[in-house]
Amino acid sequence: MSANLRDLAGRLIRPRMGRRLAALTLSLMVIGACVAVFKTVGFGTDPCSTFTLGVSAHTGVSFGTCQLLFNLLMFIPVFRYDVSRIGIGTIGNMVGIGYIADLCMELMRPLIPAEGLSMTVRVVMFALSMAGFLIAAAFYMVVDLGVAPYDAIPQLIAARAKRWSYRRVRMLWDISILSAGFLLGSTVGMTTVITGFCLGPVIVFFSDRVSGWFA
Repeated sequence: MSANLRDLAGRLIRPRMGRRLAALTLSLMVIGACVAVFKTVGFGTDPCSTFTLGVSAHTGVSFGTCQLLFNLLMFIPVFRYDVSRIGIGTIGNMVGIGYIADLCMELMRPLIPAEGLSMTVRVVMFALSMAGFLIAAAFYMVVDLGVAPYDAIPQLIAARAKRWSYRRVRMLWDISILSAGFLLGSTVGMTTVITGFCLGPVIVFFSDRVSGWFA
């Protein structure tokens, strides 16, 4: 077995594994549902979803499949250069979130009035889904079962580009992917801004308070 595969196998066994897996599964389900709501209310999505939604609109391929293929492309350099960032959470994010979002969008479609949602309803749905998304994403990171390839790429770049901080690399990465999604016709709005600026502080807030649950 190669060193990479041995390291990967070692990361599958962690303290409080049952608790971690339960939190991971719930987090992925909530994130997928919230992405579906973001798409429905039309206030934009997170940068990665913005890009894959644009690809989906232009190709006719489902959002879930586009999300999976995009993450598979990014998975290759992550596996090659730093397998320590890969875990069950990586695979769950790659495979699960996009298809969960597709399912939730299908379930919501019959519930949306023919004339569309009122602004009040859209704002309420947006606020609730944003709170759910930020909390779920924070738990996804806190359980420490691997990060999504999209998140791992800027970490890899920052680790090798010593003159560039992770914050700068992540900002440029998000802006690049977001710009590509915008050029493909995806909506950029409040969701994009809030996830970009608030996710980091929310992760720190919850990490300080719940990390002991998984120790």
